[in-house]
Amino acid sequence: MAQPQLMHQPKVMSASTLTGDSVVNLQNESLGKIEHIMLDLASGRVAYAVLSFGGFLGMGDKLFAIPWSSLTVDTENKQLVLNIDKKLLDNAPGFDNEHWPNMADRTWATGINKYYGARPYWE
Repeated sequence: MAQPQLMHQPKVMSASTLTGDSVVNLQNESLGKIEHIMLDLASGRVAYAVLSFGGFLGMGDKLFAIPWSSLTVDTENKQLVLNIDKKLLDNAPGFDNEHWPNMADRTWATGINKYYGARPYWE
């Protein structure tokens, strides 16, 4: 399968347009779907996309906060691309729907950004 064309990125999109979109890696393996897009209200910037992965028929999905800068929008295929090996995502720090982390905690956020090799959005 051909690699997604990522050259023509939109400048502005509705968050609801991306919610529910599939996420794949560069090998076109399914990594899950976007459940939420989290905003830093103080800066007005997108901080994270919450990705659901695993589980069966939507039950038991593990959630992951993915730094927004780690994702690329593939408008042609209506999906997002995360350059990560699927096995690395299996071991990524995650949470469940009943136990969300404090995403405003910079210590937690620094660890998440480091795991995905992303520069923190506040820098």
